[in-house]
Amino acid sequence: MDATLYESDPETREHVVFQLGRSGRPVTSFGDLHLVPGEPVPSYWHRNHWFEPVTLPATSVSEAAAGLRSLGALWTARPQDQFRRHTLIQEKLPRFSPKPRAFPFTPPAGNLGAWALRDETTLWASPKTSSPFPGGDPLLVENKIDPPSSAYRKLQEALLLAGRRPGPGEVCLDAGSCPGGWTWVLAELGATVHSVDRASLDSRVSSRPNVAFRTGNAFALKPADFGPLDWFCCDVICYPAKLWDWLQPWLAAGTVKNFVVTVKMQGKDIDWDTLDRFAAVAGSRLVHLHHNKHELTWLWPAIGPSATSQ
Repeated sequence: MDATLYESDPETREHVVFQLGRSGRPVTSFGDLHLVPGEPVPSYWHRNHWFEPVTLPATSVSEAAAGLRSLGALWTARPQDQFRRHTLIQEKLPRFSPKPRAFPFTPPAGNLGAWALRDETTLWASPKTSSPFPGGDPLLVENKIDPPSSAYRKLQEALLLAGRRPGPGEVCLDAGSCPGGWTWVLAELGATVHSVDRASLDSRVSSRPNVAFRTGNAFALKPADFGPLDWFCCDVICYPAKLWDWLQPWLAAGTVKNFVVTVKMQGKDIDWDTLDRFAAVAGSRLVHLHHNKHELTWLWPAIGPSATSQ
């Protein structure tokens, strides 16, 4: 196909289709799969980007499996219907059974393909996709005991996509940190963490020797308050435009090596203008994580898997 294909979550389908339509090109949707003719167009809300979609014959299970095997990738089915037939085809492909893993780990290398039956006789497939994980799900082992909130999973996933993570000797800021899920992740990795929020951290986090907590308004923080930082992390709730304005002095100062920032939508409306500003920052990536809800994550610099091709 002379096209690219974007896979959405059911919850983000409307946003994906709307943004693809902003390109002025026609969008052909089939469930959570959205085909756009020509080169890739800006898209922030998709879960996976199929870079090289092709149409293959699928008049039988054997024919479909043979066509997929000929493209030489590890395959994951992304069924929109005909679920039993997808299972029968997938069983004839090289065994690929990813299992949940505990963070941190290195994402799998190599081409991870995706496919779906389009109708009774054809399928859509791409041997190359943007996510190193099946359908964009990193399959992280959930820790239900130590983190004070489930938000920790967003930061773990973001660091996996970035292809790098803080470690001993590195200095991090977690702005707007309560109850401490992100601070917990950073401290677990051995980094020194400056954690700031108006409310207190969970005592299990604030008592750690490499965590320095201060009570205060995250939006009052300035680069001069900390000096050079290896990581600036923020999961604070605010309007995207306010977040963008607050970050400008931090970007201009040049004292932060890495940013991981959640851009949260307020209400049902999407502030496309501000999202476009984040996405336009050279070398950055604006992505909808598997563990994001009505929000996106902004990574800078984006040097991990698929950083140059979202």
